[in-house]
Amino acid sequence: MDKRYRGIVALLATSILWGSSFPVIKYVVGSVDEYTYTWMRSLLAMLGLAPYVIYAWRRGYSVGRGVGGGLIVGAAYAMGLWLQSWGTMYTSASNAAFITGLSVVFVHIYVAVVEGRYDYRLALMLVSAVLGLYLLSEPGGGLGFGDMLVLLGALFWAAQILLVDKYSGENPLVLAFAENMPALLFVAPSLLTGGLGWRPPGRDAVLALIYLGLICSDAAYALQFYGQRFIKPAVAGIIFLLEPVSAAILDAAALHEYMASPQILGASLILLSLILAVTMEAGPKNIRLREIS
Repeated sequence: MDKRYRGIVALLATSILWGSSFPVIKYVVGSVDEYTYTWMRSLLAMLGLAPYVIYAWRRGYSVGRGVGGGLIVGAAYAMGLWLQSWGTMYTSASNAAFITGLSVVFVHIYVAVVEGRYDYRLALMLVSAVLGLYLLSEPGGGLGFGDMLVLLGALFWAAQILLVDKYSGENPLVLAFAENMPALLFVAPSLLTGGLGWRPPGRDAVLALIYLGLICSDAAYALQFYGQRFIKPAVAGIIFLLEPVSAAILDAAALHEYMASPQILGASLILLSLILAVTMEAGPKNIRLREIS
């Protein structure tokens, strides 16, 4: 299989796994505070990958660069994770999904303004995708406190995508392991607020955290590191908008809450943008970003 197709498949799988996390996160932050959620999810993710990292180190494989890159990416990841979970406590799941998806806009702005390279076709796909995201998530009201927190988190998610692009050449499992390390710093405010000592998570919350840690963190982020070896950040950002689509489909399957006509149109616009981005990226004449003079 062509490496670009492998990258696309990996990023599509990442988006689907992330999409499955929204209702789980909403449940967990109803049981523990945002600090406890952040460090416990990351600790469980690290425990899941620790045996492999130890094995790789004892076999003499180079893990230093992967750990270093993962720590840098992990700083953005930890802030995004914390702000998203904190904001989700004060806003609706639909608002959180829409605002988190705006991270793709920040990625495109960075590519256009800072790197000075862009393509009008990507701009058209971005407009279609964001409009679709709005129709799909149906966010309500103005920007409240929770919405602002999630929006700030979206900036860090955008930074995470761009940093993953920089370090994706390293071992994806080592990178995913180290990416979770900075989030362990949130154990300090967790203890101060009594999140661990006075309100320990129940069994169901622990099982949910295990799912988030092993599947939505370890598996998803290892796939992201691998996939972004071959796919440009601007295109990857559009692919990641499959996340809210998959979340809506999973909600419909699990809760029988079917999408209304505007949501179906929104999902269709996102899928159209995704298909165009994937086709142009994987085609014989894949996107060549133009210098902006």
